[in-house]
Amino acid sequence: MDLLTAIADERRTIADMLETLTDEQWSTPSLAEGWTVRNVTAHLVMPFRYSLPKVMWEVAKARGNFNKVADNIAKRDASLPTAELIDTLRRNADHKFKPPGQGFEAPLTDAVVHGLDIRLPLGIDRTVPADRWRTILDYVIQPKVQKFFKTDLSGVTLSATDLGWSSGSGPTVSGSADDIGLVMTGRRSALDRLSGDGVALLSSRKR
Repeated sequence: MDLLTAIADERRTIADMLETLTDEQWSTPSLAEGWTVRNVTAHLVMPFRYSLPKVMWEVAKARGNFNKVADNIAKRDASLPTAELIDTLRRNADHKFKPPGQGFEAPLTDAVVHGLDIRLPLGIDRTVPADRWRTILDYVIQPKVQKFFKTDLSGVTLSATDLGWSSGSGPTVSGSADDIGLVMTGRRSALDRLSGDGVALLSSRKR
């Protein structure tokens, strides 16, 4: 799979969807805790509006807390005009940004998961190509990535039944790639749509 092509397609697909939303839908709470659809969109365009040195300076001021910086920017830049947010995302669809020390799997994950953060609360259906989900799940299961998302997936077998993908050992947690991917990236609400003896174990863990 050409990761850059996949990333660009995901960004354009999100931009196309955003153009159809009403003002009320833009204010809908997303799956990303504390963020509306508008906040998520502001986050998606952050790499195109802020240079890496600027972001790192903000992180340094926040004593290394990247999540705090991302939250501040997402809430501040949500005040930008709707058309500007959409245009920024579309114009930068081919942008080759990736976080320091990461490959292009990171921005692909960001686009796909945040796309779901927006779509699911709004009831908008879309099938993410299977090869993209396999790439994302193989990336997110890495311990260093789990540390970033602050999730503990130890002691269970994760199984995306629509992909034939699985990882881990122990009681099974089964479901669609969408829901497995959401749980792996810290969206605990997706646990309600999963099945298997391992669901109760994951549900009992504090994030």
